[in-house]
Amino acid sequence: MRRKYFWKKTGAALLALVVLAGALTGCGGDSSGGQSKSASEDEEGKVFYYGDTTFNAENDESDVNPHNGYAGWACIRYGIGETLFKYSDAMELEPWLATKYENIDETTWKITLRDGVTFTSGRALDASAVKECLESLVETHERAKGDLKIKKITAQGQTLTIQTEKPVPAMMNYLSDPYGCIIDMEAGITDDGNVSGTGPYRATKVETDKGLTLVKNEDYWNGMPKLDTIHVQTITDGDTLTMALQSGELDAAYGLPYASLPLFENDSYSISSVETSRSFFATINYETKALQDEKVRQAIASAIDRENFTQTLMDGNGSPAVGPFPASFAFGDSKVTAAQYDPEAARKLLAEAGWKDTDEDGYVDKDGEKLTLRWLTYPSRQELPLLAESVQATMKDVGIDLEVNCTANSADFLDSGDWDIYASAMVTAPTGDPEYFFTTHCLDDSSKNWGGYHSDKLEELENKMSGAFDTDKRSDLAVQMVQTILDDNGFIFASHLRMSMVSKKGVTGLKAYPCDYYEITADLDKN
Repeated sequence: MRRKYFWKKTGAALLALVVLAGALTGCGGDSSGGQSKSASEDEEGKVFYYGDTTFNAENDESDVNPHNGYAGWACIRYGIGETLFKYSDAMELEPWLATKYENIDETTWKITLRDGVTFTSGRALDASAVKECLESLVETHERAKGDLKIKKITAQGQTLTIQTEKPVPAMMNYLSDPYGCIIDMEAGITDDGNVSGTGPYRATKVETDKGLTLVKNEDYWNGMPKLDTIHVQTITDGDTLTMALQSGELDAAYGLPYASLPLFENDSYSISSVETSRSFFATINYETKALQDEKVRQAIASAIDRENFTQTLMDGNGSPAVGPFPASFAFGDSKVTAAQYDPEAARKLLAEAGWKDTDEDGYVDKDGEKLTLRWLTYPSRQELPLLAESVQATMKDVGIDLEVNCTANSADFLDSGDWDIYASAMVTAPTGDPEYFFTTHCLDDSSKNWGGYHSDKLEELENKMSGAFDTDKRSDLAVQMVQTILDDNGFIFASHLRMSMVSKKGVTGLKAYPCDYYEITADLDKN
């Protein structure tokens, strides 16, 4: 079955690869995969070709401006911007553009900036520059504004003082989110969404849904970057991405289909893999009348075969999910319970809710209406179309007619309300703190609460979480919050991702991180 899925789009993929090869050859590659140098490439110096599935408007990454949606992910992944602090493999904060911080009181934070850092514009990094950046961020970025709750910022030399409207215990974690990339506001943001950051590379070309060109920052504060030019190519079709890496048109790739990974398990390639908190989950639309019945929601949760999805369709590159956080987290799956795959229980719950197959067509109905639900998702995450296929089959088995809409324009359908269940992927704890997922997706004022979920209990727990500075207390509250949304089946979780990046032999410095942020660094090189 996996082989069938891999090859079913081969014709379209081959056509796309021909187009891709032509584009890359124009950048100095050749169709034989030898990447022979042209006069253009001689001018570009040491060149690296990188394929990625995520740099596109569909993922809310239309440019590299961290103040725009989720474009901060592109800014930080491609080595353009850096945050005040970064995350270790253990998801612990480490100094980056800042050397230390002090929590003066519940609403005051003092941050000491690193000396000797400059933006690619040439401007020196100081507290005034960071102040300008953060003030612009909370003016234009709703999620950051809600997270940071900044009241006042004071700048003096290399010392930045932030006062918040109310306690924000996870302040340093939030500032380490990709939207916290520090950019030079004096240099401005270009019409195509380009910025001046402090990273090892700067973008010279930014093309939404196509890719970008990076050149090394000769004045980078943390060592000379080893590559001169990097061409990032947006390739959303998994088969095309696979063949581009096999043919030698790419040096490395992110987002390969799981069925493709065994092709690279040999001495010609290296695979860097890591467990992440990226979760694949479904959001329930509470505007849909049938889904307002808790028994129907529980039946849906019981009709999803998580084990088959992760072990068969994801080729073991993930683990079945109970809630939003992996079991390795102190507030993860091992601490909570949820409905597990049980078709018989799902059928019984539907019957108790009045949904029965009265006309014997294989689907349940009620008051003469068949239970048909619209499953909305998008294709740029290779796992989501596979999840849709899996769920459509298991839903049919319990009598639910599932209409799948897998589209790059999923945002349009979300806005119009033309959906019943929305399946998406996100890193649920990108800052190492549990509050992030709830504030973005589950609360009354959450920007991503697409389904209109509400819980008095959850709102009360969040009020406690927002003022809790003790790590153990935050973990305990998180467990209660997760259990609350699981009991309501307002969000149904399918799997957690094991993320892999594949590179050709001779590539060094490309490493997968649990936070899924850092990809292109000054250490990236190829022989």
